[in-house]
Amino acid sequence: MKDNFFSSDGRTLDQQKMVEEIHDYMLLKPNSHYKIIVGSDSQPLNYQNADFVAAIVVHRVGNGGRYFWRRLNNARVFGLRDRILKEVILSLETSVEILKILKENISIEFDFEVHVDVGANGKTSELISEVTGMIRAYNFMFKTKPESYAASSVADKHV
Repeated sequence: MKDNFFSSDGRTLDQQKMVEEIHDYMLLKPNSHYKIIVGSDSQPLNYQNADFVAAIVVHRVGNGGRYFWRRLNNARVFGLRDRILKEVILSLETSVEILKILKENISIEFDFEVHVDVGANGKTSELISEVTGMIRAYNFMFKTKPESYAASSVADKHV
């Protein structure tokens, strides 16, 4: 997954430049509490394809944040369950990839979460146990709707 990322202001960044920008942002207020959050969302294109977006949010708790995102175009899907599982897999792959680089390059402590676009109400409610189990298997903290803003607001903005 060595794709480029985009900053919230539209600049294209490679992975290393994105990590440098995260580090620089954290160094502005090194004593703040930080959360780095990964969330994904998707948009069906037709009955067999969807676009997916993974977002990486750097939240300076109580004082704003920044985000970066990347797109996976035109992936084949076979219904809502498959699409949601692909969102979670994209978040997990991105999390593993990015967390390793962040730990190697950032000296400031941060909490890490994965946000999933499923909630107790609606069509995705039956998937909560399955997708949170996938995330627990990676030992990541997670949030679901309505608290999963990295997926349901940030990533959603770019699909």
